[in-house]
Amino acid sequence: MAADDNVVINLATGLEDAERVTVAFLVAGAALDKGRHVAMFLTKEAVRLALPGYGEAIACEGCPPVSRLMEQYREGGGELLVCPICFNARKLSEEHLPENARLAGATPLWDWIGEGHATVFSY
Repeated sequence: MAADDNVVINLATGLEDAERVTVAFLVAGAALDKGRHVAMFLTKEAVRLALPGYGEAIACEGCPPVSRLMEQYREGGGELLVCPICFNARKLSEEHLPENARLAGATPLWDWIGEGHATVFSY
């Protein structure tokens, strides 16, 4: 896949704003459906979304469950790049990260983007 097919979703909000999380995962899922390579860069409270069981929320009436969107994202090949500073500041355990998540800060994010460019969405 060409580097120009990369999509980065920057998500700095956790379940304190479940609607924002829902929109981020909907956009990420649509990008995967279009054949794009997608990484969600989780910062601030969003780092908790990388942990099992944390995404148990429904943002609004008629909204799909966040956990279902997260599972579809994982099944579609979406990656979670988790800010290590934010993650460690919250004293979270890396051993619980799922297979599609890894601690990765700014430099690994740039490495993931590569030599081309990426379309970026920020929530």
